[in-house]
Amino acid sequence: MTPLSDAVPVPVDQVHVLTDLSWAGLILWLPLLSMVLCGICAIFKCRTKLPAWITVGCLAGSFITALFLWNHYEAPGDVVHIVRWFDVAWVGGGFSADISFYVDSLSLLWILFVTGLGTLIAFYASEYMEPDLGPGFCRFFAGVSVFLFAMSALVLADNLVLLYLGWEGVGFASYWLIGYYYTRPEAVAAAKKAFIVNRIGDLGLALAIWLCWTSFGTVQYDELVTVVESGQFTAMTGDWSVAAIPWLLMLAAFGKSAQLPLYVWLPDAMEGPTPVSALIHAATMVTAGVYLLARMYPLFLLDGDHSALHVVAWVGGLTALLAATIGMAQFDIKRIMAYSTVSQLGFMFMGLGVLTTYGAAYHVFTHAFFKAVLFLTCGAVMHGFAGQLDLRKLSGLRHIKGWRITAWAMFVGCLCLAGFPFTSGYFSKDAILAEAFVTHGPGFEILGWIAIFTAGLTAYYTFRVWFRVCAGPVQYEPGDEHHGDDHGHDGHFHPHAPRFAMNSVMAIIAVGALLAAVPYFMSSDVKGGWIADMVHDSTAAEGIPAVRQAADAEAHHGDILGFDPHVAMYWISGGVGFIGLCIAAWLHLFRRSDADALKRALAGNALIAWLPRAMERKWYVDEIYHALIRAPLWVLSHVFHAIDRIVIDLVIVDGIARLPRAFGRWMQPLATGGVQSSAAAMAGGVMLLILVLLIFLTTGALH
Repeated sequence: MTPLSDAVPVPVDQVHVLTDLSWAGLILWLPLLSMVLCGICAIFKCRTKLPAWITVGCLAGSFITALFLWNHYEAPGDVVHIVRWFDVAWVGGGFSADISFYVDSLSLLWILFVTGLGTLIAFYASEYMEPDLGPGFCRFFAGVSVFLFAMSALVLADNLVLLYLGWEGVGFASYWLIGYYYTRPEAVAAAKKAFIVNRIGDLGLALAIWLCWTSFGTVQYDELVTVVESGQFTAMTGDWSVAAIPWLLMLAAFGKSAQLPLYVWLPDAMEGPTPVSALIHAATMVTAGVYLLARMYPLFLLDGDHSALHVVAWVGGLTALLAATIGMAQFDIKRIMAYSTVSQLGFMFMGLGVLTTYGAAYHVFTHAFFKAVLFLTCGAVMHGFAGQLDLRKLSGLRHIKGWRITAWAMFVGCLCLAGFPFTSGYFSKDAILAEAFVTHGPGFEILGWIAIFTAGLTAYYTFRVWFRVCAGPVQYEPGDEHHGDDHGHDGHFHPHAPRFAMNSVMAIIAVGALLAAVPYFMSSDVKGGWIADMVHDSTAAEGIPAVRQAADAEAHHGDILGFDPHVAMYWISGGVGFIGLCIAAWLHLFRRSDADALKRALAGNALIAWLPRAMERKWYVDEIYHALIRAPLWVLSHVFHAIDRIVIDLVIVDGIARLPRAFGRWMQPLATGGVQSSAAAMAGGVMLLILVLLIFLTTGALH
């Protein structure tokens, strides 16, 4: 490990193009092949698990290929050409964007856990989705394949156009999978909500790509970084188009990664099957926004005062706090984990904003494991208890035969999410919290204390779930999906425990969540472990504290309560988390009656009765959006519809069309073919001509 002062970022413009690694294209093509084969299975009405085994096999192949690619990696990285795509030339210019991989440490870090966890979750889903064997089973695994194809394109792209293809692809796959149960209105509404809200961010990304090309003349990562590092655009040089790029990228990231004010789609996305929640909304898709900002970090640093990053930090911190308060008051355990995802994503954006791309990337890595296992354990509960997810109707899971792996896997995930000392979440979250006190920014010290308070709330609501569901006396009620075959000979409901596929995946990912702490102690270049090494050899290198301090030897090192934040934070965050855990244990394990009494006391106090109600109702954000955006647009659409039907169609279009028809009917008696009518028409015509001549003579028009 080198001293902080010796850390120097690797020049990105040394990346070279390789063609002998074209086999890396299998990372993309194998999921695409899986999608096609799942479609063929649907055509032939396959009612076996063949689509699942095809998908697991292809995704495992992608993961193995990614491992080989990582083994071949040498800093600063390679551009691996796969397929010629856009290559347009014209007089004085041109445009090119191939399907090529930008293989550096950042893209390798992401693709390894995307394909690895994707393979495990697909194997889990092979058992979870058994009730849908048939067309639905094929459709589900085809959607998973499309998602992995798109996510791989997004992460490995060497240019912004290919990244945009993957960006839109994961949005489409998310719509596909969230709305999997298309006969349920809630699922359809959730899918549409996710699709529409994400379009706002997608517009920002499209505009950012356009401005990158018009401002820098390229959309290739390596060329963009070379232009930026040339110094030509230092301090934005007063160019509004260059200055707008970070803000548009920020908008795109906030939409995809569910940050204020665009976070509302993610909790509703829990209407999709639980493997979808674990794969898309915990481990992969929702981290795409974090990846985008880390990949384009040099553009955010062009502005000398880092104003865009300051906004990123504050939006992330406030999102983390807001989502944590909502999660505290929910009863659906899957929805609690959804709000927890929003909150943890807020921590990641806060890390990017306070200039610790290492902390953000490390938290992405650890979160992918512990949140995936939490969603999968919630899915196992939902699957075995006939759709039951209400923590008030479940208890003592760890005492029930067949459910111990689920209970203890959830316990591991809860420890990591709560940031319990020496777990993976402990190290990754502390890297972000400490840097908020080190980095100078508008109110960053206040933001740091907000984040510490949020970490305490996280520990509380996390173990509120575990103590309620897995500890305590054995009590449970089935959900709304139970049938007669769920009852035993005694006439009572009996939950069916997960089998090998689900248990093995939960156990493996739980172990992975614990082992994710190990990279913190593995390093050869900079302080922060293996993840810091990976970020160091990428475009996000300048977001590593060691690199920033090496570039500015006189950089002031902040403090917290007079101590070094990177040392003191271990004690502060650990202590705050322990307090949250103890409160959860008291109210939801040892003295559950006290929790009910506290709730009644709060409801009876006129001064604060609104607080728990507002938290349970999600601060009325959906209602506010409905009142300010959805309802006015609904009214406006009906007004325009009325204008279209009455004014445009009835008056203008139909009215003009009726005029010649009315004139024709008026003249119809003159065209009967009879002698008398013809003579009358001739006489009328003569009299009309005479009248016209008289008018011209009297007005002098003929002179």
